[in-house]
Amino acid sequence: MDDSIHIQYLAISQTDLNWGMTTNSVGFQSIAPGMAYPPDVHPSRYSFSTNHGRVLNEFQLLYITRGKGRFSSRSIGADRFVPLSKGNMFLLFPGEWHNYSPDAETGWDEFWIGFQGSHIDYWLANNFFQREKPVYNVGIHSRIVDLYQQAIQVAAEQKSGFQQILAGIVNYLLGLAYSYDKNYVFETSEILTQINRAKILITERFRDIHPKEIAAELHMSYSNFRKIFKEYTGFAPAQYILEIRLTKSKELLANTTIPIKEIAYMMGFENYEYFFTVFKKKNGTTPTAYRQLTQGNFLIGA
Repeated sequence: MDDSIHIQYLAISQTDLNWGMTTNSVGFQSIAPGMAYPPDVHPSRYSFSTNHGRVLNEFQLLYITRGKGRFSSRSIGADRFVPLSKGNMFLLFPGEWHNYSPDAETGWDEFWIGFQGSHIDYWLANNFFQREKPVYNVGIHSRIVDLYQQAIQVAAEQKSGFQQILAGIVNYLLGLAYSYDKNYVFETSEILTQINRAKILITERFRDIHPKEIAAELHMSYSNFRKIFKEYTGFAPAQYILEIRLTKSKELLANTTIPIKEIAYMMGFENYEYFFTVFKKKNGTTPTAYRQLTQGNFLIGA
């Protein structure tokens, strides 16, 4: 790959805006040790002084694949720099002052892609991405490098529908940043082992196991177990057990003729009324209607 690739001022139509995500720029540059940053070839629209920082009107997601450096922003403190190294991604927010640069002794290689739209605004509003935590520990992955390179190629060609392809790439990159960073926290500790043990216990004994029993078997306090389990899975333990029960119930409704009340008891529900209520709330339909839909209207689900 060339030492510097900058593709900016990408065309954006009303159709692209309606899609919910548009890409403004994408590129790559390799900064050698001792090289001035930003280099002279840096696009003027995005240029800045590392003495003063800058503010953009778009999001940018950068990926460092070689070297190290530092980063600062208004939300983490203008007088505080956090270290960056290869395997880090960091997200720049529109309207947010920021500053970053490679270490003079190492330089760095950086990919970036600039974008905006209602999709990322929604994720930001729901705290999937936070201004106070803009750096993501993802590691070095060829999948991420390939996505940036694909984005550069798609942007260079600008064929019909290219903005929609770039939107898909941005969504994928953001998903990887979120997932890899989240797993990195757990994979560098013993917590992941405990969570996997808990998931095995739930899978084996979902009909009658209680979250407090799981915590006891893991030799953890229930409050701590509940906290880390929810952080990793997105579900509280009790909700996770309920999801397993409902999923297994759907399998039996779709593939057997076992009476629905019997399925409810088999799956560990205290009574049919409770099973009916939670099933309808989760799936938007009753157990009987779900069976009829999956097996055919001629079957009676009672």
